[in-house]
Amino acid sequence: MNGSLMKTLIVVRHATAAQVPGLADRERPLTDQGRRDARQAGDLIRPLEPGLVLCSPSVRTTETAELLGIDAPIEIERDIYEAYADELLDLLRRTGPEVETLVLVGHNPGVHELVLMLTGDGDVGFPPGAYAVIGLHGGWQDLDPGTGVLVRAHRP
Repeated sequence: MNGSLMKTLIVVRHATAAQVPGLADRERPLTDQGRRDARQAGDLIRPLEPGLVLCSPSVRTTETAELLGIDAPIEIERDIYEAYADELLDLLRRTGPEVETLVLVGHNPGVHELVLMLTGDGDVGFPPGAYAVIGLHGGWQDLDPGTGVLVRAHRP
């Protein structure tokens, strides 16, 4: 069955962010541990050779995306910031067919719900810095609930 997997989606929850009194939620930076976790995740994700990174505009997600160190464009998508899983699915469906492996860097609960929606795998905890590698049957425009297979899940 794995032979028919066509695309790979890597769903990343931003790494641990600081709780800073008085700082707006989207301005919260990563903690030192969060930066270490993001670099470690990048070491594991880079060999998959992603072609594009879609990232929420918050400081903690953009820092996470940059620290992954992936040699691919990072596109800031404001719609990721407070998106539900179905909204993330709509966004992913707009990905060009030339992208074989896509990274999405976002927030809970949306990213965790997206993993559950695509794979049906309910056992994946999704703490900050976690990611899931999902193999997809078909192209980006074919994304629907249940069309993914959980290949690997990582928690820091």
